[in-house]
Amino acid sequence: MRRVVLAGRGDLGEWRDAARALAAAGILPEEIDWREKSAEADLSFQRDAMPPAPATTRKPMTVPPAFIELAETVLCHSDPARFSLLYRLLWRLQLDRQLLEVSSDEDVVRARLMAKNVRRDAHKMTAFVRFKEVGAVSAGRRKFLAWFEPDHHIVRRTAAFFQRRFTDMDWLIATPKGSAAWDGERLTIADEPCEKPNLSDATDELWRTYYASIFNPARLKVKAMQAEMPKKYWKNLPEADLIPGLIASAESKVREMAAREVTQSLPFHDRLQQAARNQPAEPEPPAGTLEALRAEAAVCTRCPLHAYATQTVFGEGPRDARVMFVGEQPGDQEDISGRPFVGPAGMLLDQVLLEAGIDRSTLYVTNAVKHFKYEPRGKRRIHQKPNMGEVKLCRWWLDREMSLIKPKLIVAMGATALAALTDVKERLQDVRGRAMAIEGGRTLFVTVHPSYLLRIPDERLKAEELARFRDDLLKIQRLIVSAG
Repeated sequence: MRRVVLAGRGDLGEWRDAARALAAAGILPEEIDWREKSAEADLSFQRDAMPPAPATTRKPMTVPPAFIELAETVLCHSDPARFSLLYRLLWRLQLDRQLLEVSSDEDVVRARLMAKNVRRDAHKMTAFVRFKEVGAVSAGRRKFLAWFEPDHHIVRRTAAFFQRRFTDMDWLIATPKGSAAWDGERLTIADEPCEKPNLSDATDELWRTYYASIFNPARLKVKAMQAEMPKKYWKNLPEADLIPGLIASAESKVREMAAREVTQSLPFHDRLQQAARNQPAEPEPPAGTLEALRAEAAVCTRCPLHAYATQTVFGEGPRDARVMFVGEQPGDQEDISGRPFVGPAGMLLDQVLLEAGIDRSTLYVTNAVKHFKYEPRGKRRIHQKPNMGEVKLCRWWLDREMSLIKPKLIVAMGATALAALTDVKERLQDVRGRAMAIEGGRTLFVTVHPSYLLRIPDERLKAEELARFRDDLLKIQRLIVSAG
């Protein structure tokens, strides 16, 4: 058995030189006892453990680039078995070049887990290092010191990050596994372990204030928090002093937040009050007019949707329109502009109306629900279908629109509009494309909502459905003409 002792501070070159010499001499993985030298051991590399140069020329071992990247990371791990693991993989790669792609191989799994642990440790270092100011140096630069306790040999791996991030100050990061220092011109890495300094400064209180201000007790998940900020780092974080108390008081804080929410006005009401303060006083429109109904709907609070929409999106069109188009609800762009059918679905409707010979300016266009229902997703607002309770509550406005405009023909676009206008239990596809008589001596024509056409992923099916929608509007155009 040949013993090889390495410093083991995450230096790829050190292991690579030893592995090349051993492989060139044909030394098998099971014939090597890899060791990591301790602080008490002789710090000189044990060259006598290395084999002499081979008498015959052996074909040099080659590896794919992915192995070099993996080895560079695994060598930063603190497990002494990492050297033998990598040397074993080196030999096996000569027989199977695709070995690293075998996700079930025991050696590959172990190496990748080591690499994952190293990357996680490096990420924690970049997140939890806290610099303390320890004085000033020349040229107006300040000097800082930080202490961190990593699990693995990651100081060299993460030093460049801190150099880029804090290039305008002089700093030293000390750890039990070495140190990194930057003086504005040169980055210095030392492998000698450091002792923990006694550090504190005025920024500690700033960290505590900041952490307390961003702590949200309503979203507290203790296990998830400890996974992201493990307890072993708490002793070196000034804000960690607050964590036990914040956790203990979280439940009572949530109850207090709920109690305050009950007494606070909804966002919609705040916008109304602000708008009322900013707008000059105008005479109220005459009662019984479409303008009066629009003004009344602008402050509607009949269902919860009003609290989160930007504004009520009322109908639009001539007071004496003979044809009324009814959709489902306003979308994102309609909610912002306050006008119905101005978004992508509205543009498609305008295009097909033009092709069918129908002038939109002669139509009254509205929706079954007057507020935008959505789900926030990042910076986007994703449309959500209104439920029947919301549809029925908003039917009050739709009935008043119809009673003022008195249309002869009503076009229901989509299942929600159909449900709002009738008590028909049939599927939309069963009544689509034909006219039916409804109360008030009116005619109802049912078709799809143009947004349905925009959501069809298959281009062939989309073209077929668009042609069918165009045929529906041609039928509506003939109904308009026959009604005189």
